[in-house]
Amino acid sequence: MNRKDNRVPAEFGAETRFDVGIAPPAPFRGGETALEALKNELLDERLATTPEPGFVRYLRSAASEAAALAWVTPYPLLVFPVLFEEKSDTALARFERQAQIRQTSRELLVV
Repeated sequence: MNRKDNRVPAEFGAETRFDVGIAPPAPFRGGETALEALKNELLDERLATTPEPGFVRYLRSAASEAAALAWVTPYPLLVFPVLFEEKSDTALARFERQAQIRQTSRELLVV
């Protein structure tokens, strides 16, 4: 039998460590962080001025998206209010556009 012993010697270098940078600490379950408190405060203010009950779902989603985006920045409490305003304005425009489409569809079905 033709058998070759082709072993490759293993070489190990020095242990490598990676710097993961400084990230904000993750919130623990059951506790409310300052970002969550700010989110709830701004959300309550915006909900108080919202006349449409169907818009609540869109607004809560916008607040969650803004909080998630703000969380990965170095200063989430500083960035969140602006992100929330932009996201909520976009959500309102989307809600109004969908209401307009629903109304147009109803009118077309009646004819």
